Amino acid sequence: MGMRGRLSYASETLYFVTTTVAKHSRVFVKDKYCDILINNIKHYQRRYQSRILGYAIMPSHFHWVVNVDPELGLVSDVMRDIKKYSAWDILEALEVEKEDKLMQLFAREAQRFNDQRRKFWIKRFDDEVIRNAGMLRTKLEYIHNNPVKAGLVTNPEDYKYSSARNHVLDDHSVIEVDTDW
Repeated sequence: MGMRGRLSYASETLYFVTTTVAKHSRVFVKDKYCDILINNIKHYQRRYQSRILGYAIMPSHFHWVVNVDPELGLVSDVMRDIKKYSAWDILEALEVEKEDKLMQLFAREAQRFNDQRRKFWIKRFDDEVIRNAGMLRTKLEYIHNNPVKAGLVTNPEDYKYSSARNHVLDDHSVIEVDTDW
């Protein structure tokens, strides 16, 4: 996969990242699948010693603001591993749960790629370097309001899979988020 200019970002550390499930499939409507993604994020948070400043897992995608240490891994390394291993785990769980329609969709989507049987995530992810505190606040506000805008909750902090809970309620029970920036 091409790096789309990421080599020039080798010294950058703070990113707003979005990645999406193939065909915008609404997989993350069940806690089981959200929890699998969260566990993968936690694993690679430790592995790459990255810090999460914000996140929201939406039904078909997730956003996060992540601070990486380029000496331990670039944002592309972190995302590669999270996407690869969360896909394996989620696809296995979908198979066990007999989610045949989703499994068929992911198999059809993989037909475009010769090296895969199933395609869970879209090929790329979107990332944007966060350059200052104002931009960070704007991205966190966007992330936290995403579940409200989608009609999933009335208040950002009511959404279980959002760092709004960390920032507003000091609730780090789902995942640890750095709220002292």
